[in-house]
Amino acid sequence: MSSLMAEAPAEAHATRRFLRVAFCPPLLPSPAVTPLVVIVAGLAAIAAGTLLLETYGPRVRVGRLLAVTPSVGIAEARGLAAAGTRRYVRVEGRLDADEEFPDENERPLVLRRRRLEARRGRDWRLLEERLETVPFRVGAGLEGIEVDAGELDVGLVTLVRESVGTAGEAASALDAALLAGLPSGAAVRLRIEQLSSVEHATVLGVPVAAPDGRVVITSGTGRPLVVCTLERDEAMRILAEGRRARPLAAAVTLGGGLLGLAVGLAWALLAGGLG
Repeated sequence: MSSLMAEAPAEAHATRRFLRVAFCPPLLPSPAVTPLVVIVAGLAAIAAGTLLLETYGPRVRVGRLLAVTPSVGIAEARGLAAAGTRRYVRVEGRLDADEEFPDENERPLVLRRRRLEARRGRDWRLLEERLETVPFRVGAGLEGIEVDAGELDVGLVTLVRESVGTAGEAASALDAALLAGLPSGAAVRLRIEQLSSVEHATVLGVPVAAPDGRVVITSGTGRPLVVCTLERDEAMRILAEGRRARPLAAAVTLGGGLLGLAVGLAWALLAGGLG
């Protein structure tokens, strides 16, 4: 009898240990949430983040190109052109021209672009564009490459001088045809971008050999010509037009989506291994 009484606590202890093991929470979430659900949610977040970035139009692509385009020296870029190799590259150097033109502060300019735009919803619609430029190049030391300024569009990334008002306020200074159809209270803005021969610039494009023997960097391989005179952080702010909430939301959504996709794939592999 005493031996039976001694064995009883041991059996009860073993039973409690067994119950603790049996009722341990599962290593994987409930079957109500499957790897496929997590993967689909991750893909949906990636799509949402991409759509947020696309609201900036082609300028978001310029930002990506500034971040990832490989850098080469001026001599190597000229070599690519001489060899006929069409490669999208990044070169850096000082802007220079044989004949600059002055701005109102007597700074030597090689390019000035004026854009008159009218507000339409959340975006701006171009009313008029005027481009003044002279042949210029980007160089380092005695070597340089001509820049195909006629190809510059969204790829011009520099400080912007901006004046904002209404169509009624601008009527006396502008051609009436430009403001035709706009209510007097409609928002309009004038944006001036310019490049000076005293600036250091980053230029992205394809170096090519012109028929007259010059080496020119231009758009190509489906990507735009880019001339940027700003540091990277400032360039990204200009490309986002000073709006930080939307780029931040896009970055968080994309990051969360990529994380969800990675977790879902890892879970699917683990579940497959356990099965």
